Amino acid sequence: MIIHQSARPLSPRFEAENPGIKLRFVSLSENEARAKITASVATGGDEFDAVMISNYETPQWAENGWLVDLDPLIAQTPGYDQDDFIPSVRDALSGPNGHLYSVPFYGESSFLMYRTDLFEQAGLTMPAQPTWEQIAYFAQQLTDRERNLAGICLRGKPGWGEGLGPMNTVVNSFGGRWYDENWNAQLTSPEVRQAFGFYVDLLRDYGQPGGAVSGFSECATQFSQGNTAMWYDATSAANTVENPDESRVVGQVGYAPAPTGAAGRPSDWLYTWSLGIPQTTADKGPEQLDATWKFLSWMTSKPYQQLVGNELGWSQVPPGSRRSLYETPQYLQASEAFAQKSLDAISRTDQNHPTRDPAPYVGLQFLSIPEWQDLGTRVSQQISAAVAGQQSTDEALEQAQQYAQTVGDSYQRAGEGQ
Repeated sequence: MIIHQSARPLSPRFEAENPGIKLRFVSLSENEARAKITASVATGGDEFDAVMISNYETPQWAENGWLVDLDPLIAQTPGYDQDDFIPSVRDALSGPNGHLYSVPFYGESSFLMYRTDLFEQAGLTMPAQPTWEQIAYFAQQLTDRERNLAGICLRGKPGWGEGLGPMNTVVNSFGGRWYDENWNAQLTSPEVRQAFGFYVDLLRDYGQPGGAVSGFSECATQFSQGNTAMWYDATSAANTVENPDESRVVGQVGYAPAPTGAAGRPSDWLYTWSLGIPQTTADKGPEQLDATWKFLSWMTSKPYQQLVGNELGWSQVPPGSRRSLYETPQYLQASEAFAQKSLDAISRTDQNHPTRDPAPYVGLQFLSIPEWQDLGTRVSQQISAAVAGQQSTDEALEQAQQYAQTVGDSYQRAGEGQ
């Protein structure tokens, strides 16, 4: 099975408790894993009994009939407590019938991290709910190129899951959308132009060096080494920022909600890694299905989180899936600086209503359509070129509009054929 590597150190415990079940893991990079899993599940391949997927794949694959409905299995598992899953995460992994088609072991949203010491020195105060306009002002005030200090770190690296993820949340916060209800592309609308223009200018003027090739890892290094005053990114980044083995700014970081844009909407995102069972596993028979679910339910249970905390350390517990984790004293002690802010961020997200105006898709930092992986990557390449100064943002969006409309045309034709 393809599964998250956090299960490996503890897998002997599971096998000892279940002597009739043997686990075999396949480890691949994220891009390789996505391609291999998608190809296998879509074509009815049976090499994987369980797969690690996300809230991007789960609803689409559930509708396609590629995944096992997990609700009947959950109902037969005493103490599993699916109601303990954070509601926004649970909803994001549900199919059209409201049932779970994958179960989460990790979840994240977005927030703003900032250096409290630098803010204090500059006489600045972070609002309880900052706006992007305020963040731009703070970035301007705190940028000091002579000291190699950038005002903010933002992702600009090409990739639908890299730079375009946070960029897209800013588009949502400014009132932009990729398509109207009739699948007409909207990437040259005033709201989208304003949002992308703001993001590109903020990164170019006050961001870290090499912004066009900076992703999560690069920003994590820049911020944790004290080279940037702010960083807007995933809530999971706090684990790096507060790790004394990796960070020079431990104890000097504040956490604020994701900024709101011109439309008054927060630039939230929602992402969750989860475990699903391909329908081909059920086709192998009830014994294989039961064995696979036994492992999935073990790895996504409350006792598993306790096991990880006790055996590997509470900072190693995958966050963002179960509410009960945020009531566990040991975890709260290990993540005191950011635990509640992370839970608040994840809980307030709603990927079913990503934009101010109606849209024919769901998803906050992605669009829940099969074409998104290619479309998002193409558009991100155009925006990254604007960050690098190779073209203007308007030029980038003109090309992006053409890419998006090609996809929109296919949905319009499909609608006409119904």
